[in-house]
Amino acid sequence: MSFFIILFCLLLLILLISYFKVDAFLSLVIISIAMAIFLGIPLNRIPLVIEKGIGNILGNLTLIIVLGAMLGKLVAESGAAQKIAEVMVNIMGTKNIQWGLMIAGFIVGIPLFYGVGFVLLVPIIFSIVYQYKFPAVYIGLPMLAALSVAHGFLPPHPSPVALIALFNADIGITLIGGLVIAVPAIILAGPIFSKTLKNIKSGPLKLFETSKSENLQDYNKPSKMNSFFSATLPVFLLIIVTVISYFFPNIKGRASDILSLVSAPSMVMLLSLIIATYTLGIRQGRSIKEIMVVYTEAVKDISMILLIIAGSGIFKEVMETSGVSLSLADAMEKLPVHPLILGWLMAGIIRGCIGSATVAALTAAGVIMPLAAHTGVNPNLMVLSLGAGSLLFSHVNDSGFWLFKEYFNLSIKDTLRSWSVMEIIVSVVGLLGVLVLNFTFF
Repeated sequence: MSFFIILFCLLLLILLISYFKVDAFLSLVIISIAMAIFLGIPLNRIPLVIEKGIGNILGNLTLIIVLGAMLGKLVAESGAAQKIAEVMVNIMGTKNIQWGLMIAGFIVGIPLFYGVGFVLLVPIIFSIVYQYKFPAVYIGLPMLAALSVAHGFLPPHPSPVALIALFNADIGITLIGGLVIAVPAIILAGPIFSKTLKNIKSGPLKLFETSKSENLQDYNKPSKMNSFFSATLPVFLLIIVTVISYFFPNIKGRASDILSLVSAPSMVMLLSLIIATYTLGIRQGRSIKEIMVVYTEAVKDISMILLIIAGSGIFKEVMETSGVSLSLADAMEKLPVHPLILGWLMAGIIRGCIGSATVAALTAAGVIMPLAAHTGVNPNLMVLSLGAGSLLFSHVNDSGFWLFKEYFNLSIKDTLRSWSVMEIIVSVVGLLGVLVLNFTFF
C-alpha cells in the first residue's frame, strides 16, 4: 500500500507543477504533507517533520549555495565571464572556434548559474556568427552544452550541492569525478554532435544586445589572468584540499584542525568570495557598497532555488519518518537494475514530466536514497548519476528549451532536433561515465 501512496503522490506532484502550474516549492510542501497523512504519521508530528526536513538539508548547504551565487554574480557583473570567452575564442581561432566557445562555456559555467551564463554568452556567439557567417546553432551549441553539464554535474551549483548533502557525499571527490565525466559528455554533445546541425538556420535576433551590464563601462575590466583566476578559484581550492586529505590522511594536531577548517566547502567558498571581492570588485573600481548590491541581487536570484531544495528536504524526511524508505529500499533492491541506472532513469522521467532539472534530481533522490544506503553504492557516483538523469528529457515544459528556441529564433522541430538531443547525449554519456568510474575506481 505504501508504494501506491508514493506513486500517487509523485504523479500528483507532477500534475501540480506541470499541468496546474503550481510553484514547485508549494507543490513539494503540499504533497509532502499529504503523503505524511496517507502514510500514517501522527498529525501532531507533521509540523516537526517539516521543520526537521528543512533544517537538515538547508543547514548543510545554504552557505555554499549563497556564497556561490554571490561569486557567480560578481563574475558576471565584472565582465570576467565575457573576458574568458573572448580569450578562448582568440586562442582557438576561427578554424577551431567551436572548441574555444566550448571551453569558455565550461569555465564560465562553473561559477555561473545556467540562465546567467546563457544570457551573458549568447551575444558573443552571435557576434561571431555575424562576423564569420557561421551557422548559429552549429557554433553556439558546444558552449551551451558545456554550461548545461556544469549546471547538472558540478558544485557549487545548487542541485549537485543539495545532492551531496542528501547522500553525505564528499564535495571534492564529486567535483573531480564530475570533471572527468564532463569532458567526454561536452565533446560528444558539443563540437561532434553540432556538426550534424550545420543546415539549421536561426532567424535574426537583437534581444541579447541589452544583456550586457549597462554600467560595466563605469569600471575597469579585469585582466585575462584575473578573470580566469577568480572564476575558477573555488574549483582549484576544492581539488587541492581534497588531494591533500587523500595523500596525507594521518595529519594530526594543529595542522589537522587547520586542514579541517579550510577544507570545509563553505570555508572554500567564503575564501574564494573574499578574494574575488577584491580582485573583481575593489580592484576594478567598485566600492564595497556597490559590491554588496551585487551580492544582494545574487541572493534574490537563488531564493526560489533554496525553497525548492527545502521542499525536497521535507519530502525526504516524510519518507524516513514514516518508515517507508526501508520498505522501498528492500523492494527496489530486488529489481534487476543497478541503483545508479535506476536513479538516473528516475530523475530523467521526472525531468521529462516536470521540466525542472533541480526538482527532478532532488525528488528522485528522496526516493532512491534508502536503496543507495542499503546497497552501499558510492554516494559520490549517485550524486553524478542523478545529476546526469536530471538533464535527460528537455522539451516544451522546460524553460531552458524555450530560452534556446527564442534566442536562436528556431522552430519547435529544430529546437527538439538540436537542444533536446544535445541534452539526451549529455545525460547518456554522463551515465556511462558514472558506470565506468564505478567499475574502474570504486
